[in-house]
Amino acid sequence: MHISDGVLSAPVLAVGWIITAVFIALAIRWSKKKGIEVEVIPKLSVMAAVFFVVCLVHIPIGPTCVHFILAGLLGIILGILAYPAIFIGLVLQAFLFQFGGITTIGVNTVNVGIPALIAYVIFQRGMKSELLSSRGGFSAGVFGAIAGGVAVLMVAVFTAGALIASGEEFTGVATALVVAHIPVMIIEAIVIGFIVTFLVRVKPEVIGSLGGNKK
Repeated sequence: MHISDGVLSAPVLAVGWIITAVFIALAIRWSKKKGIEVEVIPKLSVMAAVFFVVCLVHIPIGPTCVHFILAGLLGIILGILAYPAIFIGLVLQAFLFQFGGITTIGVNTVNVGIPALIAYVIFQRGMKSELLSSRGGFSAGVFGAIAGGVAVLMVAVFTAGALIASGEEFTGVATALVVAHIPVMIIEAIVIGFIVTFLVRVKPEVIGSLGGNKK
């Protein structure tokens, strides 16, 4: 997901920044509408820090790299606010450690942020299903694992798509990127499944507490 400067075409960069600006604006507007600006800051800060740290260990693959992401966990816990949290993490990584480019922050945020939101939707829809409506720790863990695994796959696909959209010469790298993320997808699915199961049992209010129930 850390695509470097000078790799993507100008149109792809522009689209990435536009989408990122729109989602961040929507997240801020949503938090103000729900009146949770103050209470959300600690949780958003902690999750942004988790995302920042977990991405520090990475394996370079061409113009990008493979590493743990935890986008699914951010989505499950923060909902739409996962998007600005990921943006903050990517900005810090780019400026402090030169992970990814400056011009590509918008696209990189799209590549991770949208999968995080998809993970949130998957988890919420799963927990509301009629077949598994007890909301027990096991059910939450299963849906957490599914959401976490799907998020990693989507991050890889989105990143590959951005590369291919910038030039057919990146097709090989994009394919290798998706394949290399399969083990990451499996590991993250298991890890997030256990984390969600634990949180539901000891601190259930953390899961989905930013889902918009507060008026």
